[in-house]
Amino acid sequence: MNKILNLLGLAKKARKLVLGTDTSVAMLKSNKLTLLVIATDASDSTYDKLEKKAYFYQVPVMYKFTTEELSNALGVNQVKVIGITDAGFASAILKEVERGDF
Repeated sequence: MNKILNLLGLAKKARKLVLGTDTSVAMLKSNKLTLLVIATDASDSTYDKLEKKAYFYQVPVMYKFTTEELSNALGVNQVKVIGITDAGFASAILKEVERGDF
């Protein structure tokens, strides 16, 4: 498993992430998200809804993994949207993205 998926698993264990579209939107609106992760195979309506909100609230969005990859990393079925609530985890994940380690 790569470093980004490992970091997502650690964030889940540390309770520093939320799962699902509706929960992520609510957290975006309350300025509690530092990174949004959307599965590459999520629906177009999910992309549209979350991209606009993330842009408005100036939260970076990452599209790198499929639903299956995210689900396996977190041990949860059908994970399409993950909201990272901790700046440290978000920063570490974005650094790995910049390094191209995914």
